[in-house]
Amino acid sequence: MTRFASLLAASLLVACSGMRSPQRPDVYDLGPPPVRLTEGERWSGVALETRLPYWFDALTIEYRLLYDEPLRLRSYAASRWAAAPAQLLEQRLRQQLGLSAARGRNANTCRLRIELQEFSQIFAAPQQSSALLQGQATLLDTRQRIIAEKAVAVQQQASSADARGAVGAMVAASAQLGNELLDWLYEVEKRGRLKSCRVTAGQQE
Repeated sequence: MTRFASLLAASLLVACSGMRSPQRPDVYDLGPPPVRLTEGERWSGVALETRLPYWFDALTIEYRLLYDEPLRLRSYAASRWAAAPAQLLEQRLRQQLGLSAARGRNANTCRLRIELQEFSQIFAAPQQSSALLQGQATLLDTRQRIIAEKAVAVQQQASSADARGAVGAMVAASAQLGNELLDWLYEVEKRGRLKSCRVTAGQQE
């Protein structure tokens, strides 16, 4: 009887070990709020809207192997984003530039629309990778007419060939994008194209 009890206990232990829950994935965002690049409410009359294709706007962290089926998107199985990448990037750019949130198509604000076609880690070689943000920035006036457009192509080298390296490179790339957009906004302003972007108390957050 004792031997039977021992065998039963051993079999239950094996069964329980096989039913262990899978390891929880590592969850990443783009880090704490970045240093704001502007003072006061200079750009609070400009609302930011960020768009990504649905296949990049998922919680999975995507990468490409340029040396092996570059058209194939792959994702890290044990890592994911804390929220949709478009939401994470938009929040970070708003914090950097002091922009307002896009609350609707009829909001009495200008709109800076960022549409990215690429938001991934790309591998030129097995141990050589970088984050790539590529797409288009469009500045619209209060009537949603195009004021100016700018091609976006930001690339930052990753420190490691894994999800952690991808996220770190994305943080650096988003910071670079914020700086480039700031310089562009200043240029558009100098040309007198932002006069319709009025700031009112109701537009401020």
